Amino acid sequence: MEPDSPVLDIRLRIAAFVAVGAAVVAWFVVAPHTPAIGLWPTIAVLSAAILPGTLLLVLIALPLARLRWSTLVLGALAFALIALICSETGLDLGANFAKLWAAVFAGWAFLYLFTDVGLVVLIAVIIPVVDAVSVFTPGAPTHEIIAHHPHVYTDVAVAFLYPGGGAAGLGPPDILFYALFLASTVRFGLRTGWTWIATTGLYAASFPLEVATHAGGLPALPFLSAGFLAANGDLLWQRLRPRRA
Repeated sequence: MEPDSPVLDIRLRIAAFVAVGAAVVAWFVVAPHTPAIGLWPTIAVLSAAILPGTLLLVLIALPLARLRWSTLVLGALAFALIALICSETGLDLGANFAKLWAAVFAGWAFLYLFTDVGLVVLIAVIIPVVDAVSVFTPGAPTHEIIAHHPHVYTDVAVAFLYPGGGAAGLGPPDILFYALFLASTVRFGLRTGWTWIATTGLYAASFPLEVATHAGGLPALPFLSAGFLAANGDLLWQRLRPRRA
C-alpha cells in the first residue's frame, strides 16, 4: 500500500527542512572562519545563495501557518524568549535562528487578522511608504537607530553571514511581513512559489543596490511589497475590481 499523498508530502517537507536546515546551520558555523573574498563576490554569494537558502526554510515550513492563532502566538513568544536567553548567554547562532522563527510565527499569527485579501493588498501599499519614511527621515525611529544606535538594530535583526565573518541583516518587521505575505498566498489562493521567488529575489537585490548607491541602509519593505504585488497582480486585480451586475 502506497502512503497517502498528504503523509508523503509531510515526510518530504520534513526531509527537505532537515537537509536545507543542516546546510544553512553548517554555513553559519563555518562562515566566521572563511576568508574574505572581496566586496562584489561577497554580495553575489549573499544575494544568490545565503539569503535565499535561509529563507527557503520559511517556504518549506509554510504549512505550519495553518496552526491555530493561539499556537502561533505562543510559538512566536517562545522563540523570542529563546532568542533573548541565547543572546544573554553568548549563543549567537541559536539567538539568530530563534529571532528568525519568532518573526515568522508572528507574521503567520498576524495574518489571522486579515479576513479579506484586500486588506493584505492595503498593507502591501502602506508599509513601503511607512518604511521609507522611517529609514530616510531624520528623527524617525529607524533612521535614528541606524545612524546613532546601530547596535540596537544588530541586536534584533536576523543576520545573514557572508564569507569573512561579516553579516547583512533584515529587521523583525522585514521577516514578519515576508512570512505574512507568503502565508497569504495559501490562504487566498495566490501564487506561493512565484511569490517566494519574487519577494526573496527582490530582498536579495536590495543588497547590491545598497552597495552600488552607497545608501548606508535601504528600506526593505518596498522590495517585499513589489515582489508580492508583481507575482500576484493579475489575480489581485480580478479579486478586487468592481463587478458589474
